[in-house]
Amino acid sequence: MSLLGPYVLAAVLVGTGLYGALARRNAVLMLIGVELILGGALVLLVSTAAASGDQWSGGTVLPLFIITIAAAEVALALAVILAAFRLRGSIDLTASDRTASEHAEAGP
Repeated sequence: MSLLGPYVLAAVLVGTGLYGALARRNAVLMLIGVELILGGALVLLVSTAAASGDQWSGGTVLPLFIITIAAAEVALALAVILAAFRLRGSIDLTASDRTASEHAEAGP
Protein backbone atom coordinates (compact mmCIF):
# COMPACT_ATOMS: atom_id res chain seq x y z
CA MET A 1 0.00 0.00 0.00
CA SER A 2 1.37 3.37 -1.00
CA LEU A 3 1.43 6.03 1.71
CA LEU A 4 2.12 8.92 -0.64
CA GLY A 5 -1.49 10.19 -0.66
CA PRO A 6 -2.00 10.25 3.13
CA TYR A 7 1.47 11.75 3.66
CA VAL A 8 0.77 14.53 1.18
CA LEU A 9 -2.62 15.17 2.80
CA ALA A 10 -1.01 15.28 6.26
CA ALA A 11 1.69 17.67 4.99
CA VAL A 12 -0.92 19.97 3.43
CA LEU A 13 -2.99 19.98 6.63
CA VAL A 14 0.01 20.68 8.85
CA GLY A 15 1.34 23.37 6.49
CA THR A 16 -2.02 25.11 6.30
CA GLY A 17 -2.40 24.83 10.07
CA LEU A 18 1.04 26.33 10.68
CA TYR A 19 0.27 29.21 8.38
CA GLY A 20 -3.07 29.76 10.10
CA ALA A 21 -1.55 29.60 13.58
CA LEU A 22 1.44 31.82 12.87
CA ALA A 23 0.15 34.40 10.40
CA ARG A 24 -3.26 35.22 11.88
CA ARG A 25 -4.07 37.75 14.56
CA ASN A 26 -7.58 36.51 15.25
CA ALA A 27 -7.78 34.03 18.14
CA VAL A 28 -10.45 31.89 16.51
CA LEU A 29 -8.44 31.53 13.29
CA MET A 30 -5.39 30.56 15.33
CA LEU A 31 -7.49 27.91 17.05
CA ILE A 32 -8.58 26.56 13.67
CA GLY A 33 -4.91 26.41 12.64
CA VAL A 34 -4.03 24.35 15.70
CA GLU A 35 -6.91 21.99 14.95
CA LEU A 36 -5.64 21.55 11.38
CA ILE A 37 -2.23 20.60 12.75
CA LEU A 38 -3.86 18.01 15.01
CA GLY A 39 -5.86 16.71 12.04
CA GLY A 40 -2.69 16.30 9.99
CA ALA A 41 -1.02 14.38 12.80
CA LEU A 42 -4.09 12.20 13.11
CA VAL A 43 -4.11 11.38 9.38
CA LEU A 44 -0.42 10.50 9.54
CA LEU A 45 -0.90 8.29 12.60
CA VAL A 46 -3.88 6.38 11.25
CA SER A 47 -2.40 5.86 7.78
CA THR A 48 0.90 4.62 9.16
CA ALA A 49 -0.86 2.23 11.54
CA ALA A 50 -3.07 0.94 8.72
CA ALA A 51 -0.06 0.33 6.50
CA SER A 52 1.84 -1.58 9.19
CA GLY A 53 -0.99 -4.10 9.59
CA ASP A 54 -0.43 -4.45 13.32
CA GLN A 55 -3.76 -3.83 15.02
CA TRP A 56 -2.12 -3.37 18.44
CA SER A 57 0.33 -0.69 17.35
CA GLY A 58 -1.66 2.14 18.93
CA GLY A 59 -2.98 3.53 15.67
CA THR A 60 -6.49 2.37 16.50
CA VAL A 61 -6.80 3.64 20.08
CA LEU A 62 -4.63 6.75 20.06
CA PRO A 63 -6.82 8.63 17.54
CA LEU A 64 -9.73 8.39 19.97
CA PHE A 65 -7.62 10.12 22.62
CA ILE A 66 -6.52 12.78 20.12
CA ILE A 67 -10.12 13.50 19.11
CA THR A 68 -11.19 13.70 22.77
CA ILE A 69 -8.34 16.05 23.68
CA ALA A 70 -9.06 18.21 20.61
CA ALA A 71 -12.72 18.53 21.58
CA ALA A 72 -11.81 19.53 25.13
CA GLU A 73 -9.24 22.00 23.79
CA VAL A 74 -11.80 23.65 21.52
CA ALA A 75 -14.35 23.98 24.32
CA LEU A 76 -11.82 25.49 26.71
CA ALA A 77 -10.25 27.79 24.12
CA LEU A 78 -13.59 29.11 22.92
CA ALA A 79 -14.57 29.85 26.54
CA VAL A 80 -11.34 31.79 27.05
CA ILE A 81 -11.78 33.65 23.76
CA LEU A 82 -15.36 34.56 24.67
CA ALA A 83 -14.24 35.84 28.09
CA ALA A 84 -11.47 37.91 26.47
CA PHE A 85 -13.92 39.33 23.95
CA ARG A 86 -16.32 40.36 26.71
CA LEU A 87 -13.49 41.98 28.64
CA ARG A 88 -11.61 43.67 25.79
CA GLY A 89 -14.23 44.02 23.07
CA SER A 90 -11.88 42.46 20.52
CA ILE A 91 -10.24 39.11 19.92
CA ASP A 92 -7.31 40.57 18.01
CA LEU A 93 -4.29 39.08 19.77
CA THR A 94 -1.84 41.77 18.68
CA ALA A 95 -3.92 44.73 19.80
CA SER A 96 -2.79 46.35 23.01
CA ASP A 97 -5.18 46.70 25.94
CA ARG A 98 -5.43 50.44 25.30
CA THR A 99 -6.45 49.98 21.67
CA ALA A 100 -9.01 47.34 22.60
CA SER A 101 -10.51 49.51 25.35
CA GLU A 102 -10.75 52.48 22.96
CA HIS A 103 -12.43 50.21 20.42
CA ALA A 104 -14.94 49.01 23.02
CA GLU A 105 -15.78 52.56 24.13
CA ALA A 106 -16.32 53.73 20.55
CA GLY A 107 -19.05 51.17 20.03
CA PRO A 108 -20.19 49.64 16.75
